[in-house]
Amino acid sequence: MTASRPPGRALVIGEALIDIVDRDGRETSYVGGSPLNVAVGLSRLGIATTFATEFADDERGRSIADHVAAAAVDVVQTAATSAPTSTARARIGVDGSATYDFDLSWEFGRPPETAGFSIVHVGSVGALRPPGAHRVLELIENLSPDVLVSFDPNVRPALLPPAADTRALVDRYAARAAVVKLSDEDAEWLYPDDPSSASCRLLRAGASIVVVTRGEHGSTVSTAAGDLQVAAHTVGLVDTIGAGDSYMSALIAGLARGIGAQRVVEGRFDEHELAAAGRAAATAAGITVSRAGAAPPTTAELDAALGRIAA
Repeated sequence: MTASRPPGRALVIGEALIDIVDRDGRETSYVGGSPLNVAVGLSRLGIATTFATEFADDERGRSIADHVAAAAVDVVQTAATSAPTSTARARIGVDGSATYDFDLSWEFGRPPETAGFSIVHVGSVGALRPPGAHRVLELIENLSPDVLVSFDPNVRPALLPPAADTRALVDRYAARAAVVKLSDEDAEWLYPDDPSSASCRLLRAGASIVVVTRGEHGSTVSTAAGDLQVAAHTVGLVDTIGAGDSYMSALIAGLARGIGAQRVVEGRFDEHELAAAGRAAATAAGITVSRAGAAPPTTAELDAALGRIAA
């Protein structure tokens, strides 16, 4: 992850919340939310990051503010009205996987300024849940064409419109996003008739790079030139919270540094460059699942792990 090209500033848009994790009846709280985890992950990887989000000035909100400040992430509040800080109650299964119940609002009533950002990432509830989602989409569709947009649907069915309506939103994001990442579970919910068609559908919609992650089975990076298989980074599993978000942040950082935001937008890259970004993303996800909660790696941690793999 050593920098080869200036990555520029990143704007991440989406929800912030408190994960209340239940392990065998014992509850522990962590700051979370997929976009928040991506923002923290980008900043820990050395990319100057602003996070446009919503949380209250309550005890949980102050925990969020402290967490992102510790990661040197700037915050812009987008809520026009006051609502309690959102929560997600996660139950950890025997295999380390998490299932969620949410208490969450998202209105995006005060969109942030976008000037000065070369990377904009959107995803999860913030990109797909009304009423805020349509305002986020409008912002994305009106960005300068040279801005690198990345998108992760991170599907939470209980919080979203019907699948057909959500698919329509996903297609519109993919039409503007150069990079789309989704999990195999996302693909199964969005495209139940043929989950394996997800990459082709999103490439046809307009994305340049589509990644489908499959946990311990690795990931597939797809472009118009074909598919690239990326092995998972094998570690001792604690839980899977934040794994996909660490993958996303390291993928964005790897593409921006190894290829350059402008070349990614233009679709000018080769297999070796994509493979390097994919390895970094998979390694970052592996580091995260080896510790409790969503804890993405720093540049030093990721470089050390990549060095051990190469040795």
